[in-house]
Amino acid sequence: MKITYLGTPDAAVPPLRALVEAGHQVALVVSRPDAKRGRGGALVPSPVKAAALELGLPVTDRVDDVLDGAVDLGVVVAYGRIIKPHVLDRLAMVNLHFSLLPRWRGAAPVERAVLAGDAETGVCLMAVEEGLDTGGVYAREAVAIEPDESVDTLRTRLVEIGCRLLVDGLAAGLGHAVPQEGEVTNAAKIDPAELHLDWSEPAVHCRRRIQLGRAWTTFQGRRLLVLAAGPGAGGPGAGEPGAGGLGAGGLGAGGLGAGDGHGAPGTVDELEVMCGDGGRVRLRTVQPEGKGPMAAASWANGARPSGQVLGR
Repeated sequence: MKITYLGTPDAAVPPLRALVEAGHQVALVVSRPDAKRGRGGALVPSPVKAAALELGLPVTDRVDDVLDGAVDLGVVVAYGRIIKPHVLDRLAMVNLHFSLLPRWRGAAPVERAVLAGDAETGVCLMAVEEGLDTGGVYAREAVAIEPDESVDTLRTRLVEIGCRLLVDGLAAGLGHAVPQEGEVTNAAKIDPAELHLDWSEPAVHCRRRIQLGRAWTTFQGRRLLVLAAGPGAGGPGAGEPGAGGLGAGGLGAGGLGAGDGHGAPGTVDELEVMCGDGGRVRLRTVQPEGKGPMAAASWANGARPSGQVLGR
């Protein structure tokens, strides 16, 4: 099949490679313009553009260029831009979307599923329409979200499934797209404020923020990234995530103060941080300001945080 491919980030690279390996002719790759990166402001291509150039494929940043060639289908994976109706009128397109539609339509479906405490998510191979992720679904596959699994790890699993759905779907001829059914939820882009750890929240909510990969607090007035964590000993935070979550519509229940006499929220006990519901979050990997990621135990050996309060 002769294909135009539209994508931008790292997650969109494996599907492009899978199409090429499956023998499809990728006539054109569309990605975002090169962006300035680093102190020198050098122009850097998107991950998809870099992969396309490595594969010897033609690349453009103008979506209207897809109309210049005779192709059978457009394939969209995390392109990041609205495709205008006049393009969709001329070229049928399918999209790999990393959620179980219609749950989590929009820019950040994986992150929103985690913040909401969803037990599962998945991948849909869907038709592209003018509406945001509203098209019918050709194929879908669900996957469980593991406790304290990072968004990056979860996304990698979803991409692997998506590659298979895409290649198998094209080989089988796609078939009939089934209209989406169920409650619609919107996966708004993650606001930087949502990465701030408020230890007065329940422990499970703090752990979900940490799963996003760039959650932060402060220690002695300097930023401390919390890159990985798990449940602490005892209290509400020790079990599996419960009902309720931090979806796009709000942050859920607030904290309950000091919590059963276990210390003020943010207080560190060895490697565990007290939360507002009396639960604890056990730090696993952190990154102090100006340093690289490290095991929380190594950081604690030097910083000696036990008895101090994070977030002040």
